[in-house]
Amino acid sequence: MLTTLRRRWPIFVLLAAALFGGCSSLDTQQRKWIFMASALHAAELPQRGDGLKDVWIEHDSAETGQPIRLHALWFEHEAPDAPVLLYLHGARRNVEGSVWRIEQMRDLGFSVLAIDYRGFGRSTDELPSEPVVAEDARAAWAWLAQQYPKRPRFIFGHSLGGAIAVQLASEVSDARGLMVEGTFTSIPEVFQTMKWGWLPITPFITQRFDSASRIARVKAPVLVVHGSRDSLIRPALGRALYERAPSPKKFVLVEGGTHGSTNRLAQAQYREALNELFGLGS
Repeated sequence: MLTTLRRRWPIFVLLAAALFGGCSSLDTQQRKWIFMASALHAAELPQRGDGLKDVWIEHDSAETGQPIRLHALWFEHEAPDAPVLLYLHGARRNVEGSVWRIEQMRDLGFSVLAIDYRGFGRSTDELPSEPVVAEDARAAWAWLAQQYPKRPRFIFGHSLGGAIAVQLASEVSDARGLMVEGTFTSIPEVFQTMKWGWLPITPFITQRFDSASRIARVKAPVLVVHGSRDSLIRPALGRALYERAPSPKKFVLVEGGTHGSTNRLAQAQYREALNELFGLGS
């Protein structure tokens, strides 16, 4: 998530200094930089032979007034009563680029639905924003509730997807658990950990993703996972989010884990935490 943001923040500083030139253009540029969304064209589509199935979820956007069509991947677990996991990816990567993480979560015992927000992959090609990706996550959650009403349902988010997951979990009452990995308290606080973080431009950040204020409203148990060597989203931000979460909760620091490798390194720790916090597995 935000992999090129370090290089681009100096440009954003200039935009903030030129705020009088137009708030809407500043907001648009932030959305482009933060999400780094890109459509997936027909020639780029993979040949499905990995057990994942294409799913389409349609809903009407209250934010834009437009009909939205979301593409998702569904990976069914062999156990017919397996708990269901909504997987929310971070910036830049679409669901096709997240397949290995989807497989990792299935190996932990879940049937997994992974969605592309609008603007990503094969979903409706529209510049995403904080409000509309929250809409898309709610639409996917409603789809899961309709399709699998008798199975326990969990929410998982990686990086920016962790912030989307926190918001969703704070708004629904039927989640059995929330899991976030490599995520943060808010975008302004992420900015403050970077080279230009001393500059007083955080009031101009429109895509704030304020998980720190939302996580207190989560009613489900919360698992926060972070890599000790995550240089993009500092472990202190994950720890700070955990501290604000209500109990029951658990924080897992994965030694040697980076922003990209933590999920792969942490499978044993995930299994232990899932059993301890959610009563899953043995």
